[in-house]
Amino acid sequence: MRTTIERARLGFTVLAAAAALAVPSFAHAHKTYGIGRTATAEEIKAWDIDVQPDGRNFPRGSGTVAHGKEVYEAKCAACHGDKGQGAMGDVLAGGMGSLASPRPVKTVGSFWPYTSTLFDYVRRAMPFNAPQSLSDEDVYAVSGYVLFLNGLLPADATVDAKTLTELRMPNRDGFIGDPRPDVHNVACMHDCGNRR
Repeated sequence: MRTTIERARLGFTVLAAAAALAVPSFAHAHKTYGIGRTATAEEIKAWDIDVQPDGRNFPRGSGTVAHGKEVYEAKCAACHGDKGQGAMGDVLAGGMGSLASPRPVKTVGSFWPYTSTLFDYVRRAMPFNAPQSLSDEDVYAVSGYVLFLNGLLPADATVDAKTLTELRMPNRDGFIGDPRPDVHNVACMHDCGNRR
């Protein structure tokens, strides 16, 4: 009869062996198996929807805060509350000045550093039950409405790429760089496979 320690060692050995067999070797990682194909430029473009804080890759179009309120009430309020106070989903509004407190409230207005993050997240992942179902105009409008709920835009604002790029979020300077020396790499954007 095996002791508890012997059973634990045997179980660990079996688990380690199974994990080793499940991980393909580096040599096999570069094999092709005759299935699939290289994505076309049009297919890649359909997935290239991220937007940047400097305004790169925002789509054309605009939306009003008033229209954003309509979309928000129809598509967002059930999860995030009628005024962004949260329900099943996260709190979106409020929390200003709370980040240094023992109970910080991290919302779009109090915590997020860029409006592009809001636009990108809504466009990519919301509403939760139907991600990417909103038009670009609806995403501009909802983003504007959430910013309005946080006191960052007036009720009569029209929101577009220029508006979102120029709006400076209250916590923009609240993020610091990583002081660890081993994580400061130069980003490679072109011909990266040939660099060593």
